[in-house]
Amino acid sequence: MFKNKILLITGGTGSFGNAVLDKFLDSDLKEIRIFSRDEKKQDDMRHIYQAKFPELSEKIKFYIGDVRDRETIISAMNGVDYVFHAAALKQVPSCEFFPLEAVKTNVIGTDNVLSVAIKEGVKRVICLSTDKAAYPVNAMGTSKAMMEKIIIAKSRNCDSNKINICCTRYGNVMCSRGSVIPLFIEQIKSAKPLTITDPRMTRYIMSLEEAVDLVSFAFHNAQNGDIMIQKAPSCYIGDLALAIKEIFDANNPIKIIGTRHGEKQYEVLMTREEASKAIDKGGFYRIPADNRDLNYDKYLVSGSQNITVAEEYDSNNTTILDISEIKKKLLNLEYIKKELSEWRESK
Repeated sequence: MFKNKILLITGGTGSFGNAVLDKFLDSDLKEIRIFSRDEKKQDDMRHIYQAKFPELSEKIKFYIGDVRDRETIISAMNGVDYVFHAAALKQVPSCEFFPLEAVKTNVIGTDNVLSVAIKEGVKRVICLSTDKAAYPVNAMGTSKAMMEKIIIAKSRNCDSNKINICCTRYGNVMCSRGSVIPLFIEQIKSAKPLTITDPRMTRYIMSLEEAVDLVSFAFHNAQNGDIMIQKAPSCYIGDLALAIKEIFDANNPIKIIGTRHGEKQYEVLMTREEASKAIDKGGFYRIPADNRDLNYDKYLVSGSQNITVAEEYDSNNTTILDISEIKKKLLNLEYIKKELSEWRESK
């Protein structure tokens, strides 16, 4: 399927883009295009992969642009077969103060990417969403929820024989940009208290590799307009801090600072409304698009009681890891191994 194909990753200099490169660089793909607006990150990435994979780095091409600017997308998408759309504003507090900027990138930017993809003959587009799009209470989540609506609307109005547009929705990715884990480690190294908003707050936890696995699963299994969800465990933020303290054998105090702008007590990966029609795919859920048209009369003759008995899938009712289980999951991460090794050498 990948042989001699071209993959474009928007927002490709982020954590997800690097993880995708690690997984797919040695595949049959002819070319992987990294599209982002940060020339410094692109240059750093170029040098890293030239050093790590000198025989494969020629497959990586860099394009400076912004999903807000349709013209820059057009030049980058010429000849592309597949698109992983990861470009986004995702910092919850920042989006609360600048909600229009979230709309420009997450909503209008996605519309630009999909419109160009349809016009350029791209075969498959996978857009990355977030648990904060389900029952959103903040600007970032609301903009991502609108992004999902645009994805479904675009999929409904395009030829599914020519292009497949779908969406993946996942929770917190450990050690990615925005993750609290690097902050905790930095606070330990600086002999500062570990700052926690609310120790009883729950969050999904998954690795970058698991996030890429979800995209890969969606690539091979999603139908046009689907939202794909990976089942994931969660943990209490207080337990996460204690697990990191134990891993680093640290005695830093914990300071409760209260919830930040736009934060939720727990996250929802699948709403009750979505759960009523979700298809269980083992380690994943597939949520088909609602492809009814606006002629509602033909759909309202008989109703369904599924929605009244379905249960949402959230970070409170999934498997909640204890401290030992959190430690085991963290110690599998290369980032943690590297930080722990450096910490031990410095002592």
